[in-house]
Amino acid sequence: MKLIIAIIQPSRLEAVKEALTEVEVFRLTVMDCQGFGRQKGQTEVYRGHEFTINLLRKVQLQIAVNEEFVEPTIDAILQGGRTGDKGEVGDGKIFVLPLEDCIRIRTGERGTEAI
Repeated sequence: MKLIIAIIQPSRLEAVKEALTEVEVFRLTVMDCQGFGRQKGQTEVYRGHEFTINLLRKVQLQIAVNEEFVEPTIDAILQGGRTGDKGEVGDGKIFVLPLEDCIRIRTGERGTEAI
């Protein structure tokens, strides 16, 4: 089992969800978050004063999958999350972590059956 954490542009969320549905990944958690990487924020002008926004709005997806769904899930996120043909700085990151255990609260099922 793996936990896939993806940080993507908010505008790409629907495209990622559609791509995940195509590979039969239906369970995910979505959270609003803020951060920056290479973009290092952006400069804007408000009422004649220039200021820098250091934290940019992003969306974090958390998806727990069994081993056979790891690569299809990653491919779907890449397909849906990439801006344009080659992508752009700020499109996001994908992290794949080992998932030691999963427990369904309703039934008490554990492991791969709980996902």
